[in-house]
Amino acid sequence: MKTRIYLTSALGVLVALFGFSPSTHAAEETNVLSIVPNPVSVERQKGEFVLDPETRILLDSDDAEMKDIAGCLRDVLKAQAGILIAISPDPSFKPESNSFWLTTKASDPALGPEGYSLEIAMDFVVLRAPKPAGLFYGVQTLRQLIPVAAPGQTLKDEQKRVLPCVRILDHPQYAWRGLLLDVSRHFLPKPFIKQYIDYLAMNKLNTFHWHLTDSQGWRIEIKKYPKLTEVGAWRADRSGVAWGQKKPEQAGEARRYGGFYTQDDIREIVAYARSRYVTIVPEIEMPGHTMAALVAYPQFSCEGGPYPMPAGKDGAYYHNYCAGNDATFAFLEDVLTEVMALFPSEFIHVGGDEVDKAAWKKCSKCQARIRDEGLKGEAELQSYFIKRMEKFLASKGKRLVGWDEILEGGIAPGAVVMSWRGIEGGVTAAKSGHDVIMSPNSFFYLDLYQSKDKEQEPPTYGLLPLAQVYKYDSDALNLSPEESRHILGLHGCLWTESVETPKQAEYMLFPRLFALAEKAWSPKVRGSDYSDFLNRLITQYDRLDAMGIHYRDPDLREVKGLSVFTTERVVEIIPARRNSEIHCTLDGTEPMRTSPKYTGPIFLRESAVLRVREILPTGRMSKVQRFVFERKPAK
Repeated sequence: MKTRIYLTSALGVLVALFGFSPSTHAAEETNVLSIVPNPVSVERQKGEFVLDPETRILLDSDDAEMKDIAGCLRDVLKAQAGILIAISPDPSFKPESNSFWLTTKASDPALGPEGYSLEIAMDFVVLRAPKPAGLFYGVQTLRQLIPVAAPGQTLKDEQKRVLPCVRILDHPQYAWRGLLLDVSRHFLPKPFIKQYIDYLAMNKLNTFHWHLTDSQGWRIEIKKYPKLTEVGAWRADRSGVAWGQKKPEQAGEARRYGGFYTQDDIREIVAYARSRYVTIVPEIEMPGHTMAALVAYPQFSCEGGPYPMPAGKDGAYYHNYCAGNDATFAFLEDVLTEVMALFPSEFIHVGGDEVDKAAWKKCSKCQARIRDEGLKGEAELQSYFIKRMEKFLASKGKRLVGWDEILEGGIAPGAVVMSWRGIEGGVTAAKSGHDVIMSPNSFFYLDLYQSKDKEQEPPTYGLLPLAQVYKYDSDALNLSPEESRHILGLHGCLWTESVETPKQAEYMLFPRLFALAEKAWSPKVRGSDYSDFLNRLITQYDRLDAMGIHYRDPDLREVKGLSVFTTERVVEIIPARRNSEIHCTLDGTEPMRTSPKYTGPIFLRESAVLRVREILPTGRMSKVQRFVFERKPAK
């Protein structure tokens, strides 16, 4: 018997009458190939390739880099398909059946250095790319084609070893596909930094922006200035207290919270990232966001200190490096010299944002610099500061990157602008012939709230749901083809004022990282259909579960039915996950497993607040979502 559910407001109860069968929408969507980011071209073929103990990985070279990529594929197959297969590097390269062929020969150069082609046939798999990086990204696609169990299910070994026959051509839209991690506000341990790099690589991002210094902590060992980490890496412990409520350091209070990475740690992490085709771009903040450095070396400030170490937001932005003191620039050049020796990246990020210029206005040395250099005030003094650092970096073969405030007062000639305050700074820079990385906070700041229901989310600020990340549209920049060539790529940011642990970081990353990756990698024609994107995420959640990643549960796929009605409202709920149950209430209580189970459309006759929760067979319960429906009399 089918069910129709009414709300009778006078009684406040659910009355079951006749109605409809449950939606099969989510079940139908599992037939799609769940690849994120979406490849340029995917052609599904008939049949399957079946792995067995005799399957081999064949290489056309015994080159160490090729063998490393083959080892990555072998490890993926062992972890996900439960089978360990042999690698056969052979320069003569005689392809055989029942094998994976990895080759850089006879590939299409139009695919570029990171593109690849993948063909899975019934008796072989061919992964071909112009360069090894493309083979690595092809392995990341293969990873997603290995079957994964839905919640509450277990796959037999033979079920895990079946790959769908398919032909894929793929290459990135942007050369720069980046993600920032702030370790200054909260120090995160070395093992998690490696995991973070893995998350980038799996999603075909290639630039790890490591925010190593800020007012609340200096995290990189500098041999010439040991107090940067002896003093600047530690602060008073305010663990568990919301960022904006952390009280300032008290006189004589011990500083025990923090940490830093030794130069050996950094060399290890840089090598780890290189093996995953991720470039690390370090950020050393200047001339503002500098309190951790100035607590350690107050002689490079305008006032001369001493200063308390900020424990949170309070007192973090009031002091800068003194722009009138040549010793400041000597100090920073020494620091950057050691940084450049550790990071082979072409790019060095120097921040340049949110500079409180009040101290410069009172500083006799800074005012003398303004007069001597013929500058028109403190804005141009900041430009002088950045231009001077850009000239130094350029002399060492490096390019300076800064937040869009470096446009103020005149931009350094070779500087790259990272546009965070919306898109305007990036547009201005591109139109003036400067290279740009788009990182607008309204689309790519992953530390913002993921839902309007803040009571169910970790405390933070702002709002950036998954759908908003996916709305980013490069056409909105309104640039000419020539100007568009200055857009190097897209860049997400995970600031950690409200993120204290690796698990919290994972929660803020996923699933929004999937949307960022698709916008950065996929061409617009393949990365603009949000409904299709959600289809492909269904299996991605199962993969996150299998990896033990702590992610935010997806919102319901859809709740159909306008919120304002005049007579009767039909409400249909479409789940976001496979094998989930939907439980809902209309009586003001939070839905639990014992609450009424959704089995078909709900019919409302009166105003109501519908509370809904998805529950997986594993027992995992999603956040409660609330939907307000209001009945108004017809006009």
